Amino acid sequence: MTVRRSDATRAAILTAARDRFAADGYDRATIRAIAKDARIDPSMVMRYFGSKDGLFAAAVALDLRLPDLTRVSRDEVGRTLVGHFLGLWEENEELTAVLRVGATNEAGAERMQGIFRDQLLPVARQVCPDPEQVPARAALCAAQLLGLALTRYVLRLPPARALTPEELVAWLGPTVQRYLTAPSP
Repeated sequence: MTVRRSDATRAAILTAARDRFAADGYDRATIRAIAKDARIDPSMVMRYFGSKDGLFAAAVALDLRLPDLTRVSRDEVGRTLVGHFLGLWEENEELTAVLRVGATNEAGAERMQGIFRDQLLPVARQVCPDPEQVPARAALCAAQLLGLALTRYVLRLPPARALTPEELVAWLGPTVQRYLTAPSP
């Protein structure tokens, strides 16, 4: 029974933390507010996660579920990635929270760097024609996709919000395609 209770407490803390980080950002979210949202004592948050940084890292353990690009037509790689990321952002407030925090906080930036290193680089390796260029090409893709996320989901610029997912894929797909598969400029 204790194990179930501790699992439920941990889950409640993580849910409250995700919601609070998404709403307030890393700097304004407090352990006290997260604990209140989870209906527990703040000391329990510290017991389970040790610190606000530890809680943030656990709360935003994101699996981007990136597609296997070796199974995609080489001509569709860019469109596939842009469409995949749009789908993730449309359904997942955690990505927006990570972007907000990553832009303003060292722990958040480290989290974003880890996601880039562990998830985006391996996907870029699948299609990049020059293994030595994989990091630079993946960084260019990240710049494009994170720029879209920033303007559409964080800043909520009306023209970025007005574009349909299909329009965004049509505009950005060829750019991401070029970054990943074109010969060096």
